[in-house]
Formats: sequence, C-alpha cells, structure tokens
Amino acid sequence: MHVRAARPDDAEALRTAVSRAREATVFDDIGSPLLDVSAAGVREAAAEAEWSFLMENDDGPVGVAIAHPDAQGPEAELLALWVHPSHAGEGVAAELLSRVASSLGRHDVDTLRASVPADSPGAQEFFAAHGFSPRGTRRGPAGDESVVVADAGELA
Repeated sequence: MHVRAARPDDAEALRTAVSRAREATVFDDIGSPLLDVSAAGVREAAAEAEWSFLMENDDGPVGVAIAHPDAQGPEAELLALWVHPSHAGEGVAAELLSRVASSLGRHDVDTLRASVPADSPGAQEFFAAHGFSPRGTRRGPAGDESVVVADAGELA
C-alpha cells in the first residue's frame, strides 16, 4: 500500500471503494457522514481542502484523509478520515494522520483538531491513542461532540 496526494480525478475510484464497503458516504472514524461520495462530492472536497491524501493498494483506494487550515490561526481541522473496513487495524488511519501532520508542519500549522461524538468511547480512545487531547465540546450535526486536538509535530 502507498499514500499519495488525492486529486479531483480520484473521485470515481473513491466512490467505488466506499460503495464496495456498503457505505453510502465516507465516514470519519467516528461514524459521522462527512463527505458525499458521489463523483462530484469527492471532487469538490478534494479541490477545496488544502490537504487530501489517498492510501491505495493494487485494488484501489483503501483510505482517505482530508484536512483544511482555519482561516486564521495556526490550526487545521481533520474533515474526514476513512478506512475501508477490510483494512481496519492495519495502520492505514495512523499513516494517513501522519501524512496530514507532516503537511501541516510545512505550512506553519501546529495543531490538528477533530470532532468526536461525546457518546463514542471507541473514537475517543482512537484519538487519545494517537496523541489527541480533549479541548471542549460543541454541538455538531450528529449531536454533542468532543473537540480534540493534537500537536502536529507529535503526529508526524
């Protein structure tokens, strides 16, 4: 498997991978729908985000990470982190996080932020295991969310 920058023309391959996983949308690791996987939706997300990475094997995409910097300040938000279920536990998410973090450092962004449903201990454990710490809570589309942050240099 290898990681590369995602391109807008990856939309159809990613949509196909998500469909084969029997999912209707790209979900982040916490189960919230974050990305419309129609070809147009993926193309739009890849074009608008500052950092989009795709992990592939010989059969196509197995994971994607999308992050975008805040308009002001040295932070970025992890918008999507998806791993094909058949590749869960293989380090795909960790590698994608590392690639995002490496890119942040080159752009004077030192903190990566993510949102986690308050009632999802598995997701909270995932982020804690990868160096994220709680910052607070906010109301999101799926209900209350914990906001977690990590030092980008420690993720790389």
